[in-house]
Amino acid sequence: MNDQMHATQLYLISPLEVGGDFPQRLERALAAGAGIVTAFQFRVKGVDQHEAARLAEPLQAICAAHDVAFIVNDSIALAKRLKADGVHLGQGDSDPKDARAELGREAQIGVTCHASKHLAMEAGEAGADYVAFGAFFASETKASEHRPAPDILEWWSTLFEIPCVAIGGITPENCDPLIAAGADFLAVSGGVWNGDEVSAINAFSDKIAAA
Repeated sequence: MNDQMHATQLYLISPLEVGGDFPQRLERALAAGAGIVTAFQFRVKGVDQHEAARLAEPLQAICAAHDVAFIVNDSIALAKRLKADGVHLGQGDSDPKDARAELGREAQIGVTCHASKHLAMEAGEAGADYVAFGAFFASETKASEHRPAPDILEWWSTLFEIPCVAIGGITPENCDPLIAAGADFLAVSGGVWNGDEVSAINAFSDKIAAA
């Protein structure tokens, strides 16, 4: 995940159902988002590691073909098994230092920091490669009681080199203030997968280009 100062980039998060035709949908989204989509987070719940690895395999190959970072949600063990590009940790998950020890120097390690400047600074000190703030809007994908204002992104990007990710209910219609505030990445799930993924990626691309 490169922090390219000139433009916000997209960080796609999988829906919980990644079987069926989802690999084809991911392929279409990444083809449409060449140069804009730079990371994909694999997020499944309630399946064992063996099943998760089976589901991840075709998606990881698609990401590799498009030079998109493949990030595993929550599980350092699964990230290590898949030789994923990184892991995304919630506040209840492992410490970034443990993830670094397990996954190595090159791994991309992200940490959810909700609406907390303190948690974000702690994550940075612990070696996180990016911090995620949110949820900025109501999300059907994941409930969150945290509702930061866009200016937390401005505060972070002014003071720190580590990229910041905006997450939570982000759509092409509401993303303007987050781009303006300096989000390095918009993390998007339902905003892409709840409709036609190519149209959604193109709409996000238009907003980013217009900024």
